[in-house]
Amino acid sequence: MSEAPKPDDMLIEPLNDQAGHYLVKGRLIEAGDTPYQHYEVWDTPHFGKLFRLDGFFMTSERDEFFYHENLIHVPAIAMDAPRRALVIGGGDGGSVDELFKYPDMEEAVLVELDGKVVDIARAHLACVHNGALDDPRLTLRIEDGLHYVRVVAPEEGKRFDLVVLDLTDPIGPAADLYTEEFFAQCKALMTPQGAISLHLGAPVYQPDRVRELLGRLRRVFAHVRPHFHYIPLYGSLWGMACASDATDPATLDGAAVTRRLSERAIDHLQYYNADTHCAAFMYPTYLRDLIAE
Repeated sequence: MSEAPKPDDMLIEPLNDQAGHYLVKGRLIEAGDTPYQHYEVWDTPHFGKLFRLDGFFMTSERDEFFYHENLIHVPAIAMDAPRRALVIGGGDGGSVDELFKYPDMEEAVLVELDGKVVDIARAHLACVHNGALDDPRLTLRIEDGLHYVRVVAPEEGKRFDLVVLDLTDPIGPAADLYTEEFFAQCKALMTPQGAISLHLGAPVYQPDRVRELLGRLRRVFAHVRPHFHYIPLYGSLWGMACASDATDPATLDGAAVTRRLSERAIDHLQYYNADTHCAAFMYPTYLRDLIAE
């Protein structure tokens, strides 16, 4: 058995008041404070370059696909040729990279509050965005996502097939973007097939958060489909959800997913496939109990 590293060599993240996980630090590349948050970029032995905000792991170059592929493809593959998407947060570019794999995607609007996050991604996280931050289909806006959804997008007449909340946890500055009111405002920007995709938290360590967010979504949308995936960087099984009045990814069987991936020439995926799509909606009993309406 390997010896545990010394505390000074650890990056520690709490999952709740009683539990958390750690990674060995490696080398600190950059750190500082913006008007909104404290950031760190590390070169770690296990995950390579790793990005943190306010002491919480955001993304890494070696495991980002666990998160971004499921956040995007679980809802998007169920749509008929998604053409426009809105990403709130997601300044690392991982979500828009996955969106641009859809051949009919004409525009992705990325609204990031903190421009430093985009700067960090361009400087250090090329393996996460793969050039998507400079794709001509990208409209990048450095501003408050609340203001964009409530004021800017309605004034511009924007409509989106997919709204992605690629946010930090629902505490602090991001809390207002997880409210029932904000979900309804996002819904008002959607096309008839529109859906919202977001992460819920860790069902083992944050069950109340998962249950509460699902309740808020269910009061706004007709179909709410939670799905769960192990995210190595987050140290736990992690919940996500697709919510819509028309699009229900749980109705697709494996053959339909395989056919759509082929027809849309979506490849270079490291996690998502027909089997993982179908398995995402097969819940163990404790999760069935947690997510029950």
